[in-house]
Amino acid sequence: MKIASLIPACRRTTVLLPLYLSRVAAGFPSPADDYLDGGLDLNEHLIEHPAATYFARAEGDSMIELGIFTGDLLIVDRAVQAVDGDVVVVAIDGQLTIKVLDLAHSRLLPANKLYQPIEISAESQVDIEGVVIHAVHHLKGASR
Repeated sequence: MKIASLIPACRRTTVLLPLYLSRVAAGFPSPADDYLDGGLDLNEHLIEHPAATYFARAEGDSMIELGIFTGDLLIVDRAVQAVDGDVVVVAIDGQLTIKVLDLAHSRLLPANKLYQPIEISAESQVDIEGVVIHAVHHLKGASR
């Protein structure tokens, strides 16, 4: 899976959107609840390190088993130390990609059985560009 158009997230704008007190049932429907808890700023919930965070769009199908699809918005944090099992944006030999970090075996893992792991050799130029903290998946209409 490749990365398309990296956009810095250093400009922080506060936009408060309504947050309902009740949760939305994913099983059997419950009566509608019109009670609001107050405003919700997504920056507070999605971005921990604004100066070190950027957005990117996913492209490709190598991460579909983790729910990352073409067009999904990735929130990537450079301030987070990548550990084994993290989904990372990595530059390998000059090419950006999204993979699961497998430090124990020195490789990058896809989340699609149709793809092979990328072995990291001593000759490989590998730079972790950040840890993918969230993936925003667009559900209505075509990917954005």
